[in-house]
Amino acid sequence: MKVLITNSSLDLRTGTDLYVRDLAVALIRRGHAVVACSSRLGEVADELRKLAVPVIDEPAACPVTPDIIHGHHHVDTMGALCAFPGVPAVSVCHGWVPWEEMPPRHPRIARYVAVDETCRDRLVLECGIDARQVDVLLNFVDLDRFRPRDPLPETPRRALVFSNLAQKNEHLAVIVEACRQMGLSLDLMGLASGSAQAFPERVLGRYDIVFAKARSAIEAMAVGAAVVLTDQFMLGEMVTRAGFDRLRPLNFGIRTMTRQLSLAPLLEEMARYDAADAATVSSRVRADAGLDDAVARWIALYESVLAQPPVSDPVEELRAVSRYLRELAPRLRDYYSQVAISRDLTAQLARLRQQGAGSTAPSGG
Repeated sequence: MKVLITNSSLDLRTGTDLYVRDLAVALIRRGHAVVACSSRLGEVADELRKLAVPVIDEPAACPVTPDIIHGHHHVDTMGALCAFPGVPAVSVCHGWVPWEEMPPRHPRIARYVAVDETCRDRLVLECGIDARQVDVLLNFVDLDRFRPRDPLPETPRRALVFSNLAQKNEHLAVIVEACRQMGLSLDLMGLASGSAQAFPERVLGRYDIVFAKARSAIEAMAVGAAVVLTDQFMLGEMVTRAGFDRLRPLNFGIRTMTRQLSLAPLLEEMARYDAADAATVSSRVRADAGLDDAVARWIALYESVLAQPPVSDPVEELRAVSRYLRELAPRLRDYYSQVAISRDLTAQLARLRQQGAGSTAPSGG
């Protein structure tokens, strides 16, 4: 198959950027032709090219017509649909909150895919997508890269905050204090703290407890760390054998964060550390969340779409694009209004500073 995968960015090492990288490389290794497309290229695009994955910055630049469009983010998905009349698509939702994850509406989108049950509810219950059009394909981890570490010590010694959003603030201070009370050293790994790692699999095995969520949590569990689910402000639980089947369909994400991040409940979760239980959880992740199985499911989905592609009706497609642009217009107006206000305030501040500087006279004697 020839697959065009869109994403709003192929730059920073964030969730969907890395999802595209892993999936594209895996598909090519199985003999499929893949092109990755984004209007914002950077570090991940460079990495894809090094891995022999073609990368373009606009759909029309694709030298071949794809058999199927694998769409992440509605602007990029709609652009690809317009560039390739008659080509069917699947649209993927990776998040509950981001505006970019809203599902686009177009007659040639044959299936919508959610990476967890939370995203499925967004598609079906909030956005009104027909449940019969929605599949759930849970998130994955590359087991060849994230290899098991040596067995955990009976008592934890080192901890890691593994998050692109974590930074030195009052919320991080709670984790710092909890680790101090338990005698653990603590490190950060992620973009906001300026400590992102190109190869996190090389360092995760050094840590006994990892504070993370979603993809980062899955990667830490695959290596064998004990994982406490946290984000910037909220706290979930230590992932244990007993809770795994409940947490996995939620992608260890937003719906698993049930409490404000505060010291006492965080210490309670950290006290649940159990080396043997963490090893069992790691085995479950490695059995249930491997990249190979996920790619097989994606290929099967592509094949089912191609077996019964949606009918291409040019009039209905143009109407769908018209409705989409109408929905997009208020967002663009709000954005440019905010930019204009920001520029006006900046100009006013500059004038006030000049006036202040001009009114300052040296004192005389």
